[in-house]
Amino acid sequence: MADSFDAIIIGTGQAGPSLAVRLAGAGMKVAIVERKLFGGTCVNTGCIPTKAMVASAYAAHMARRAADFGVESGAVTVDMKRVKARKDAISAKSRTGVESMLRSTPNVTVCQGSARFESAREVGVGAARLTADRIFINVGGRAVIPDLPGLADVNHLTNSSMMAVDFLPRHLVIVGGSYIGLEFGQMFRRFGSEVTIVEMGPRLIQREDEDVSAAIREILKAEGIRIHLDAKCISVSKHASGISVGVSCSEILPEIVGSHLLLAVGRRPNTDDLGLENAGVAVDQRGYIAVDDALATNVPGIWALGDCNGHGGFTHTSYNDYEIAAANLLDHDPRRISDRITAYSLYIDPPLGRAGMTESEVRKLGRRALIGTRAMTRVGRAVEKGETQGFMKILVDAESREILGASILGTGGDEAIHCVLDTMYAKAPYTVMQRAVHIHPTVSELIPTMLGELKPL
Repeated sequence: MADSFDAIIIGTGQAGPSLAVRLAGAGMKVAIVERKLFGGTCVNTGCIPTKAMVASAYAAHMARRAADFGVESGAVTVDMKRVKARKDAISAKSRTGVESMLRSTPNVTVCQGSARFESAREVGVGAARLTADRIFINVGGRAVIPDLPGLADVNHLTNSSMMAVDFLPRHLVIVGGSYIGLEFGQMFRRFGSEVTIVEMGPRLIQREDEDVSAAIREILKAEGIRIHLDAKCISVSKHASGISVGVSCSEILPEIVGSHLLLAVGRRPNTDDLGLENAGVAVDQRGYIAVDDALATNVPGIWALGDCNGHGGFTHTSYNDYEIAAANLLDHDPRRISDRITAYSLYIDPPLGRAGMTESEVRKLGRRALIGTRAMTRVGRAVEKGETQGFMKILVDAESREILGASILGTGGDEAIHCVLDTMYAKAPYTVMQRAVHIHPTVSELIPTMLGELKPL
């Protein structure tokens, strides 16, 4: 016999737990299902643990640069077991916090095991059967494992299995030149590994403008990271020293020999074993669940939140999915995905903060626009910190004067971008920020200055 609930939530990533607490607070009887680790990708294999490791790598980097600031530090060594232990402790605190919150919330029942739809209103979890008129899918995603020749014969790492690494790879070869690959690449180079990044495309992080990609490439090369672009035909094989990576089929190029291989070529949704066909839930060709502007699937009473719906793929967008679902269901507030402005950061050092459209996207639209740029060498805060790599760029609609987008590649860029983002949400003309008096010395204070120097795109 099935246990009846008002709502079932499958997955405890960023959207699920908050939604469970909110629905339970509204008097609903809620079941939330988790098959492995509470907290999802962000807490266990994504944002929190990786940024903890980035912090350790930054400390090592700054210790080596101590003499630049008049500080003598001596030889710098990195204890990878302690780096991992620190990361694990930070991640575990978040994970146990999520689980204890759910288990202590009245009206919430925690079910552990793999969930599978039996019908549009029934979910199986092991031998148990749960029914509800409202079901929310929050199952997240995982690393794509590409079909590379020879991959079955060699050991490889993903962003998840990297969390178990407590040693220093002699030479880490990374296939994939986007966010995950670049963050791990710089991180392990600063820990002391040799690092080579292999990218199939003509440049790194191809979703960004070419000047941003080029600047990031120079930042990484300056730290001794080898970068191989236009790798059209990647293959791997065993080698006496570890693994060998081939990067071309049409020409003879030297093989890349490394000790360890990290695959960072993209993400895929965890939807293949949910039994979605039993509920009639539609997915696209990549397995992402199709949703409307309010996160509802094609089946009434079933919603998809977070990475599995293909609308965002970030912790902050997943949490916003929860906010949208709760607002529509409980507050009679018609919030929508389309209200969201694209925003994210790349956490190399210095970080890249992004909001809205890129310059390339604005040009493709053919709209009249203005552009402003400023090198970080002309930002006092960056000069004082000895961190002058990168630049800022902002784009404005020439007619409405609303901000279209911005890229801030430089120290504090992941925080300063929010000045731009908030102005965009307010739909205010750029002159509002241009005339604002920002605090000195900060990175943000130069955004008004940059806005005062706009030129036609």
